[in-house]
Amino acid sequence: MSQDKAKVAGLDRVLVVEVARVTEAAAIAAARFRGMGNAKGADKAAVDAMRKELGKIHIRGKVVIGEGEMDEAPMLYIGEEVGIGDGPQVDIAVDPLEGTTICAKDMPNALAVIAVAERGGLLHAPDMYMDKIAIGPGYPDGIIDLDTPIAEQLQKLANAKGVPVDQISACVLDRPRHAEIIEAVRKVGAGIRLIPDGDIAGVIWCTDPQQTGIDIYLGSGGAPEGVLAAAALRCIGGQMQGRLKPSNREEIERAAKMGIPDINRKFSMQEMASGDVIFSATGVTSGSILEGVHFRGDFAETETLVMRSATGTVRRIKTTFRNVKMKMAGV
Repeated sequence: MSQDKAKVAGLDRVLVVEVARVTEAAAIAAARFRGMGNAKGADKAAVDAMRKELGKIHIRGKVVIGEGEMDEAPMLYIGEEVGIGDGPQVDIAVDPLEGTTICAKDMPNALAVIAVAERGGLLHAPDMYMDKIAIGPGYPDGIIDLDTPIAEQLQKLANAKGVPVDQISACVLDRPRHAEIIEAVRKVGAGIRLIPDGDIAGVIWCTDPQQTGIDIYLGSGGAPEGVLAAAALRCIGGQMQGRLKPSNREEIERAAKMGIPDINRKFSMQEMASGDVIFSATGVTSGSILEGVHFRGDFAETETLVMRSATGTVRRIKTTFRNVKMKMAGV
């Protein structure tokens, strides 16, 4: 096969199933901590399970979005190499447990998440805040912009959808820093759903307003989560912009070291996730997108959303695992 054809082919389609197994394992591990108030324990269990499964895949993977730097995270740290080491070179972004507090309190929408892209396909985003705006598919290009006032942005979206602005609903993280956004949304008459955590799920909600009731995501959250959300939108369709929001000089310098010298740059969805991308999310707790893990004796049932940008495929996989207790005990 020529190099050009190989490039068009992108990632091996077998990876779609293998990547789904990674998030399934992480979700099952984290789900054992639901409602126990142990966010760190749940996160560690998910990280350990995800790393173990990644080690079984025929890839030469490099973690570009992880749990932190090597001195901060013993596993799945930024720069860590994963996989068997005899397959394609890929970038990997992980959030083994998106919504650690959600899981600890057994609230809706905790997920195990991963994105795999061709090498160089994922933005190396530093661990800091990022301003984000996202919508689902079906709108004219360029309809969203981080610098457009909220009221004007919501009206533009309503016009494009062909509905009054009071039939538009925004998703926003419930944080004090978003007080002005929340006020602006309510002042224009649009609806708003405040979420306690989980802005990857919040962005994905925009892709299916009929089911979720969400048209647009607004506000700031983690930059690594922004890259994962962009990877999901690349596969399922939509538009997104992100801009780093550093809190001090140290974060500005860190961004520059990671290849982002212009801290005010607005990144498009395509700039955050390019090339062939595979995205997988498995429900830990049940929510608007996915069912959480169900344990039935020695069985575990999972629901996973796995997508690939090159083919535009979106799969929902329901899997039943047998002898889960024995396997997790190392038997």
